[in-house]
Amino acid sequence: MSPFTLTLIKLAFLAVLWLFVIAAVGVIRADLFGSKAATRAAQRAAQPEPSRARQPRQSRQSRQSRQSSEPRNAQQGAPTKLVVVQGERAGTVIDLTGVPITIGRANDATLVVTDDYASSRHARLYAQDGQWIVEDLGSTNGTYLGRTKVSRPMPVPPGVPVRIGKTVIELRK
Repeated sequence: MSPFTLTLIKLAFLAVLWLFVIAAVGVIRADLFGSKAATRAAQRAAQPEPSRARQPRQSRQSRQSRQSSEPRNAQQGAPTKLVVVQGERAGTVIDLTGVPITIGRANDATLVVTDDYASSRHARLYAQDGQWIVEDLGSTNGTYLGRTKVSRPMPVPPGVPVRIGKTVIELRK
C-alpha cells in the first residue's frame, strides 16, 4: 500500500474513534443531567390542555360540577404517604401534599436513591384529578407499576408497588 492510502486509513480510524468518544460523553451527560426529551415531556405533562378552553360553556359547567364532587369522593380514600418498602432507603416515608415527587440519583430529587439501576431523573409522581400518577422520565432501565412497565403516565392505586431498580415504593393511606 502507498503511504497516502495508509494515512487516509489512519485518519478515518481516528475520526471513528472520536465519534465513539463524543457519543459516550453524550450518554454520560444525559444520564447525569437528564435528557432534553424527558424535560420536555415533564413540562408538557404539567401544562393544562389547551383544548379545554375551546369547549362550549354548557359542557364546561357540567365538568366543573363533576370536578367539584369528585375530589371529595377521591380524597376520602386517597393515599396520604409514600413509603419505600424495599431497597437501600426502606422505611423512608414522604407525606403526599400534592407537590410532584421526583425519584432518582440526582441530588435535587425528592427521593434520592443510590441504586445503580436508577437514572439521575428516573421517574416522577404527581397528583392529577384526585389520583396520583407515575411517569417514567426516559430512564434507562424503566419504571414498573406492579408487573407492568410504565411507558406513559399511569395512575397509581394505593398499595400497588412501583419499582425503580432495586427500590420499591408504595402509596399508602
